[in-house]
Amino acid sequence: MMGRVWTIARREVRSYFDQPTAYVLIVAFLGLSLFLAFRTMLASNVASLRPIFDLLPMLFAVFVPAATMRTLAEERRGGTLEWLVAQPLDEGEIILGKFLGNWLFVLITLAGTLPTAVGVLMTSDADPGIMAAQYLGAAFLAAQFVALGLWASSFTRNQITAFIVAAGLSFTLFLIGLPVVQIGLTPMIAGAVARLSVLGHFENVARGVVDLRDVIYFVSTSGLFLMLAVGAISRDRLSRSRAEFRRLRLGAAVVGGLVLMVNLLGAHIRGRMDLTTDKLYTLSAGSRDILGELDDIVQLKLYASAELPPEVQLQLRDVRDLLADMRSASNGKLLVSDVDPDSDEDAAAEATGYGIGPIEFNVLRDDEFEVRRGYYGLAVVYADEQEVMGVIQRTQDLEFRLSSAIDRMVDQTRPGVAFVQGFGAKSAQDIPTLQVGLGERYTVRSVDITDESGQDIPSDSVEVLVVAGGSSMFDSVAVRRVRDYVNAGGAALLLMEAVQLNAQSPSAMPYRSGLEPLLQERGIGFTGSMVLDLASSERVSLGQRGAYNVVAPYPLWPIAVPGSDHAIVTGLNAITFGWSTSLDISAAVGVTPLWQTTQSGAVQSPMDPILPDQDWNLPPERLGVRTIAAAVTPEEGDTRGRLVVVGDVTFTEGQFVQANPTNIIFLANSIDWLAQDEALIAIRSKNRTPPSFVFESDFGRTFLKWGNLLGMPLLFVLLGLVRVTGRRRRAEARWKEVIA
Repeated sequence: MMGRVWTIARREVRSYFDQPTAYVLIVAFLGLSLFLAFRTMLASNVASLRPIFDLLPMLFAVFVPAATMRTLAEERRGGTLEWLVAQPLDEGEIILGKFLGNWLFVLITLAGTLPTAVGVLMTSDADPGIMAAQYLGAAFLAAQFVALGLWASSFTRNQITAFIVAAGLSFTLFLIGLPVVQIGLTPMIAGAVARLSVLGHFENVARGVVDLRDVIYFVSTSGLFLMLAVGAISRDRLSRSRAEFRRLRLGAAVVGGLVLMVNLLGAHIRGRMDLTTDKLYTLSAGSRDILGELDDIVQLKLYASAELPPEVQLQLRDVRDLLADMRSASNGKLLVSDVDPDSDEDAAAEATGYGIGPIEFNVLRDDEFEVRRGYYGLAVVYADEQEVMGVIQRTQDLEFRLSSAIDRMVDQTRPGVAFVQGFGAKSAQDIPTLQVGLGERYTVRSVDITDESGQDIPSDSVEVLVVAGGSSMFDSVAVRRVRDYVNAGGAALLLMEAVQLNAQSPSAMPYRSGLEPLLQERGIGFTGSMVLDLASSERVSLGQRGAYNVVAPYPLWPIAVPGSDHAIVTGLNAITFGWSTSLDISAAVGVTPLWQTTQSGAVQSPMDPILPDQDWNLPPERLGVRTIAAAVTPEEGDTRGRLVVVGDVTFTEGQFVQANPTNIIFLANSIDWLAQDEALIAIRSKNRTPPSFVFESDFGRTFLKWGNLLGMPLLFVLLGLVRVTGRRRRAEARWKEVIA
């Protein structure tokens, strides 16, 4: 059987590439998708194929029906379908063979974007696992639309009719997943429609997770359309009065009902494969450790109404999956309850008691918006303590928030974090985002170490000391106090500045904190020069130039990349620094680079201009990797404490944190590592933000764009010229073989 099916598939693929229409479709698809994708990727400097795959459902809704419209309609119009059915082939083999042939054609077209994927991987730290999932999701989507197109082509002789029906149904499957459509439906109907839409299932796979429910959706709907196509060509030889025809019709109805039932009621089917490199959607080892060590019962209560907006329903699936994973890892110590307060008065009263009230959302009724209410919150309860999320607004960091809440509740010890006071150093209040995060798990305070009124740093109550920059040099007493604390085993986070900005020049002036000898003893020195990166830096506005606001890279705000696989930076993609200082790391044992520039890093003197629009061209011999942050781990037997040293404090300011939230994640990870509480680091470091491009030169950027945008369509054009112009020659050669 498979031999006959494969023969039909080969014939179908060959017929595509012998016609110029196929090459027109391929070039149009690649040209449009790559053009729109590169505009988004390069303008936002985001190294991700999401711009391509976000457009894919819409592009496939036109491209696939255009490719499949002739498959059976042309056979029916030309009378060759009857000839094909008369061969020793059954209808199922014919449909399956044509499906495979059309599916292969679509996949070959999609393969034209693979060089773009390779280029993105070569010029960034993009996740290959996510890309693999995106192409797998695209293959599922292609299979569904091809099956739909075959069915539309199976019951008509007119190609245009087949195209309109297939494109209309494809767009319908896409559009019913959009909020603008669902807002006019009741929440229950909108939720059901969303589960039948291709959009949510495709986006779920494209993020990097192959969920069994999504696989079932694509396989079942593709199988349904293929069965309908088999029925469409089978009915030509069956009388409507015959039992076979009635069984065929009944079978199609039963299968259609089963497909609807499985996809509407299969929300509790579980099983998924996380293809992301850092397992972003899998329960972290830190969470498993925390949950596995529970020695008492913790309750986790989810209050979710049945009639929530469709966009929340899709998010709710992820929440329930996470809670199920956490329950499995707790060895029965985590009790998870999932209740609908709308149908249970006691549950509604309990939710209100926890401070979880109904949220309001709009639905469209009779051309007017109505306000509906529903519950969507979480409560973690342990003994007399509780942690409440009145509304689950995001799921990206939900695992961290839940695991840290459970850890905080069951472990009453709160390590101390002390910020050095005086000498112009930043306090915890100067970094509010970090202060909020630390306040949940640490006792945060200030410690005055100035000569006049200062005190020694108590190592018994301070697990981590934070020195956040400074504007004046530490006196000898302050330096001694820091040294004594570290030598006694205390851990310290040192955010060091070697320059002070002079807004009048504008330029930077050299600055010394007085802690440099202490760091030199641990194998870290300061060059006193500012770091710049010509290949990876933040963009800033150069102001109005004519009618346009010009934006350009500012090399003195480098976007650094991880310098090792240290626990602090594992899972983090990049961090943005501002006027940072290069660290000179010696060959000392235990010193690990955390953040570095690319190969296009360099240093400049503090006295040099720092204007964004100056000439940044530097000779190649001045370029190389520069280290901006490092961790120091004491050797066995060394009683001195751990250190994290960063040649910058500016990166903690609001504009940098807002532009790159990884800045705060890095600080929080550093404090956890210094406090030797590393269980939550891997959870917090789950960074789902795509990395940035790192181009070694403008040529690399230009080649990536135009090499794909023009090169791949041109390659298919050349292939088309060879195939189409050689068609007559190949036909004559075959006739000569037959005559001979």
